[in-house]
Amino acid sequence: MSVMSATRRPTTGRGGRTPRSFEQANRRLKWTMLTPALAFVGLMIIFPLLFTLNLSLTDAFGAVNAGHDYVGLRNFGDALTDSRRFWPAVGRTALFTVGAVLIETVLGLALAMLMRRPFLGSRWVRTVLIIPLLTTPVAVGILWLLILDPTNGIANHLLSSVGLPPQEFLGSVSQSLPVLMLIDVWQWTPMMTLLLLAGLSTLPEEPEEAAHVDGAGMWQRFRYVVLPMLGPTLATAVVLRAIDALKTFDILYATKGPGGGSDFEVETLNVYAYGLTFDYQEYGLASAALVLFTLAIVGVVALLRRRPGRKSA
Repeated sequence: MSVMSATRRPTTGRGGRTPRSFEQANRRLKWTMLTPALAFVGLMIIFPLLFTLNLSLTDAFGAVNAGHDYVGLRNFGDALTDSRRFWPAVGRTALFTVGAVLIETVLGLALAMLMRRPFLGSRWVRTVLIIPLLTTPVAVGILWLLILDPTNGIANHLLSSVGLPPQEFLGSVSQSLPVLMLIDVWQWTPMMTLLLLAGLSTLPEEPEEAAHVDGAGMWQRFRYVVLPMLGPTLATAVVLRAIDALKTFDILYATKGPGGGSDFEVETLNVYAYGLTFDYQEYGLASAALVLFTLAIVGVVALLRRRPGRKSA
């Protein structure tokens, strides 16, 4: 009786090639097709970052291509010691971002839960909901300038009709930032609603039904069943919206102009860097402020994406 070899030949496909070789070829083809696009996108991201970083180390003033000398970290020191405009701008940026994103998240989650089940006219409600998203921020700013005009705006007419005193709104130093936060909430809450609604539509119904059978109330089912399952979607939505809120510029500049108002009342880091660049032509200092702003955004994203309880191996 002959002894059969224990070694088996690999199964071959058409043309004598093994499935593994086909997989390797497909992987190489995928990266070959993706490499030009990735290289282009990487270049468009890396070059401005390196250029800005290089400019932040110089005393560039008056023109970007004019002669300038390297001054090391002096611009960073000037920015970090500027207690008149830089640090107040940091505080306004943080306040605007945290306040707007928090309200948008709460309202977006509430609306998503209400719209989770189909109801009469739900398609029309969703259509109307996305209208603010279709409007450009500058147009939104001009629209609300007309609505909130202290003299002829409809907002004060409505307040007077119910016996409340007229308000200055965007003309007030103390009211401008809260009003702009509410305008941002009006425009971007629909985005949070749609993102969370999409997340809710993917959740399995069995855990919630089991909790209902066990006697859990509506709030208990939401708190202990729906919210934990929705956690990854909620975290992603908050990160995306927080990044966008940190970069808000259009609506601030459209409503308050250069400097964020007469008393810099809505001057965030974006408005601050824009003013240094185009109003004062201090390119080195502006670049340093933008580098610090970029680092702050990266830090915020890392903080928001950090998952409690995960430990590195």
